[in-house]
Amino acid sequence: MFPISDENERGHGPAYVSLAFIAINIAVFLLLQGAGASTAGAEFTYGFSAVPFEITNGVDLIEPESITVDGQQVPVPQEPGPSPIWLTLFSSIFMHGGWLHLAGNMLFLWVFGDNVEHRIGHGLYLVFYLVAGVIASFAQIMIDTDSIIPTLGASGAISGVLGAYLVMFPTNRVTVFVFRFLVPVPAIVAIGMWAALQFINGFGAFAVTEQTGGVAYMAHIGGFVAGVVAGLVFRVIFSQPRHPRGTPASAY
Repeated sequence: MFPISDENERGHGPAYVSLAFIAINIAVFLLLQGAGASTAGAEFTYGFSAVPFEITNGVDLIEPESITVDGQQVPVPQEPGPSPIWLTLFSSIFMHGGWLHLAGNMLFLWVFGDNVEHRIGHGLYLVFYLVAGVIASFAQIMIDTDSIIPTLGASGAISGVLGAYLVMFPTNRVTVFVFRFLVPVPAIVAIGMWAALQFINGFGAFAVTEQTGGVAYMAHIGGFVAGVVAGLVFRVIFSQPRHPRGTPASAY
């Protein structure tokens, strides 16, 4: 089940913050990460990803470290990062491991980000997105505080957007791609099935390992839970659609 589009609130202009996040993610991937090339951009990718050991110990690893995989020692590259090193909690939110990783995340942000942004406003949405991303990173870090495996991606922050969307717009129709067919389903079904998969995989394998395919499922779970909590608050505060600028309240 792959989302293609959703039911949008009418009368609003572009979702400027969501579009800006999409542009930044693409620019970082192309210009700073070398479009996922194995050599070009590797220094930035390894230096500015979030490494649990660096965050919990306040140190910047700059030399390769080794981990044991199936009884073999496997080197994990490390590069100098920002100072202070905890800034990687923010930089990693705008980085991706490959084209499919980037495309999938940006599609989800494009589909679900605008309604949340329009409902709560651009400024609050910006803060919410970044906070959800940091909470997601901490959720992953806390399950293995000494891990030296870099983590990166907008998935945690976008999971927060999905959690808020689920609470605020549960009955919105989402068009999903299923077995070569486009099918409209309620958001609670589309996002609910995605969330169930994250929880099943996340609690089945707590660390980012070869068993999880390198996917930080606990970051997805942490971001999603943060989004649900925030969504409950937003639903109370922003119970009615925001009036687009210049539109009289009597029009609604």
